[in-house]
Amino acid sequence: MEPDAGENGTAVTEFILLGLVETPGLRPLVFVLFLFAYMVTVGGNLSILAAILVEPKLHTPMYFFLGNLSVLDIGCITVTIPSMLSRLLSHERTVPYGACLTQLFFFHQLAGVDCFLLTAMAYDRFLAICRPLTYSTRMSQVVQKLLVVVSWTCAFINALTHTVAISTLSFCGPNVINHFYCDLPQLFQLSCSSTQLNELLLFGLGVLMAGAPVILIVTSYIHVAAAVLRIRSAEGRKKAFSTCGSHLTVVGIFYGTGVFSYMRLGSVEASDKDKGIGILNTVISPMLNPLIYSLRNPDVQGALQRVLSGKRALA
Repeated sequence: MEPDAGENGTAVTEFILLGLVETPGLRPLVFVLFLFAYMVTVGGNLSILAAILVEPKLHTPMYFFLGNLSVLDIGCITVTIPSMLSRLLSHERTVPYGACLTQLFFFHQLAGVDCFLLTAMAYDRFLAICRPLTYSTRMSQVVQKLLVVVSWTCAFINALTHTVAISTLSFCGPNVINHFYCDLPQLFQLSCSSTQLNELLLFGLGVLMAGAPVILIVTSYIHVAAAVLRIRSAEGRKKAFSTCGSHLTVVGIFYGTGVFSYMRLGSVEASDKDKGIGILNTVISPMLNPLIYSLRNPDVQGALQRVLSGKRALA
């Protein structure tokens, strides 16, 4: 859908993304750094996926969700970084209106699934540690697949709602976005029409998409912490906390950057800070996730070694 013309201007058919740097001399360095980050992120997450597939020990609900999270990480960085790299090569900074909204849709789709999957992983840890006797029935393969399908469906509704809502706004004046990808706060600043309803929608859906999952995650881990502290074996406590610690680290990075991105609407001065937060969201977090989940996990480390060496795991 093309934007309508405003009263005092022509309808905007494309946006100009300023990118991370405006100094021409720095662009080759930025290109090399982000190409390297992209390759490391995709390679790391594909390695985690391969490890989960080849290692029988990792055929559990927790790693089923982790495999899905790896797919999301690859998708999230692919939505933003390759297009930025192509603009750095071509020196072409314009983005068609439709392409901008398409990028916005897929970014929010993938980020939304991330919200719910992290919640499903917390629920999995709660069941495994607090309800071990009924764990296998409560977290069956059917339940796992259902949780993933529901996550994708809810995220799709959220992303589509925001995309349709932004398409109703008029863009008739400035079309320069001081960022390296299209997102809601930056587009709100360029709109000729009122964005009050859009901002209320972003806040309301944000509470549902992020607030509710955070409450569920915190509640799950309060129960998990209480259960772990009752474990008499120091080794048992260490093992339980290590798997939960990795997940909580990822949750902290993901939700921390999300809050800074979307809860400071209308701050024009913060646009350069938004680029840094955007890098954390789209590059650093997906790149760190494989490292975080494998750093203190001997099963994942062993599986990765077998994947890289070409050896098969013993059943």
